[in-house]
Amino acid sequence: MEREGLLGWPEAGKKLAILIFMACTLATLPGCATLDGVFSFFGVGGGKSKPSTPDGLSMQAMDYFEKGEYSDALKIFNDIKERFPFSAYSMLAELKAADCKYYLKDYPEAVSLYKGFADNHPTNEALPYVLFQIGMSYYQQIDTIDRDPGAATDAITAFDKQLKAYPDSPYRAEAAARRQAALNFLANHEYYVAMFYIRTEEPQEAASRLQYLLDTYPKTSIAVKARKLMAEIKAGHPPTRTWRDWIPDLSLPDWHTFTTLTPAGVSTAAPSPTGN
Repeated sequence: MEREGLLGWPEAGKKLAILIFMACTLATLPGCATLDGVFSFFGVGGGKSKPSTPDGLSMQAMDYFEKGEYSDALKIFNDIKERFPFSAYSMLAELKAADCKYYLKDYPEAVSLYKGFADNHPTNEALPYVLFQIGMSYYQQIDTIDRDPGAATDAITAFDKQLKAYPDSPYRAEAAARRQAALNFLANHEYYVAMFYIRTEEPQEAASRLQYLLDTYPKTSIAVKARKLMAEIKAGHPPTRTWRDWIPDLSLPDWHTFTTLTPAGVSTAAPSPTGN
């Protein structure tokens, strides 16, 4: 016999009556989410339940990440870090949150998160990737050669650190190529400044910048032109140009010229962090 609840109602009947009352009342409210929540609360159909465990949340976040839905993935990774800071999935959430910021093109925040991961897990097997991504985050911020070249300098420093610490990592070839591209960028910046001084009829200032270029970036692609220009200045015959000749190529060297340096089959996807 079914157990009776308060006021003599059968327990199941009482639950059904409450359910019907709440459903009828909430049916007048906009949206279906409210009704879904009611039915889900009573275990009757309704909306899809959301994962509440760190492993379930991680699976959902990775699903968003693999689909390129980085903002949604980031919210869940942050939730994991806040709610389950000591779980095995917190480390994964730290790394993937940084990746989300990188792919969302929030490069300064990505640098901060990658550095935080490196500080928190200095012996983790994902460190070669993390250091490479720090370099890439700076590299992606490189502007045109008439702007502040600080991002290129930071990228070179970061790639140097990665190459020195992990010379045999699968990211070595690409890190070296990106580093060289950033060096070429800095050399082009110096050449651009030297040409500005030529245009404003200040050949000695131009010579000073060219000498710095040749001393600092002797193996860059612009060095040959810099030596030729330096020789013309020393000979007392600085070049003359029409206004069209002064329009510089302001962009970073096209990356496709370096893709052949990446070993075939090497992936730059983030490894799954394990250990400490």
